[in-house]
Amino acid sequence: MKSKKGNVLILTGLLLIAAAFFLTVYNLYDDRRAQQSVSSAVTELEAYIPEESAAEKVSAVPSEPVPEDEIEIPDYILNPEMDMPVEEIDGAAYIGLLEIPACDLKLPVLGAWSYPNLKIAPCRYEGSAYLDNLIIAGHNYTSHFGKLQELAEGERVTFTDVDGNIFYYTVAVREILESTAIEEMESGDWDLTLFTCTLNGQSRVTIRCLRDQ
Repeated sequence: MKSKKGNVLILTGLLLIAAAFFLTVYNLYDDRRAQQSVSSAVTELEAYIPEESAAEKVSAVPSEPVPEDEIEIPDYILNPEMDMPVEEIDGAAYIGLLEIPACDLKLPVLGAWSYPNLKIAPCRYEGSAYLDNLIIAGHNYTSHFGKLQELAEGERVTFTDVDGNIFYYTVAVREILESTAIEEMESGDWDLTLFTCTLNGQSRVTIRCLRDQ
């Protein structure tokens, strides 16, 4: 009887080790897949996004005076309530590129969030860069938002929309919210919020940013 119980315990232990091994292999595979997905989208978005936006043209110092009726003002300044434009890649609609130099990340951002979309790239959870209330959710893949906990106050973040308009931000607060704290996630006078789940899925690493004026 003791021998039988011992064999069962040994078998159970081996099964647990095998399950842990296959889970580790799957996680590595999934992370690699996610990295390839964002890398491909970044390349296509960079080819699409204009090198000089209307906003940059407005702020540039002209070699000679430009007539008032010829000054190009970005659409989002004229109409901040407008929908953010999208560029479709492989059937997915992207609103722009997010760059976090401190984490060595350049990521495409999908226009709408869903669990399937989060496996492709970070997604707009709600809000707009034009209204200074953009919230972006990302999976905790290493190649997505897995490094958010490394961000410190004062680090820089930029978001470039598909029209080439660039928005500059500075990290103001890093906090941990409960996974059920939806109201707290959406509240506060923050120009940009980035968040991802912790590895155990019980909490959310949340980065609050203010737009540089």
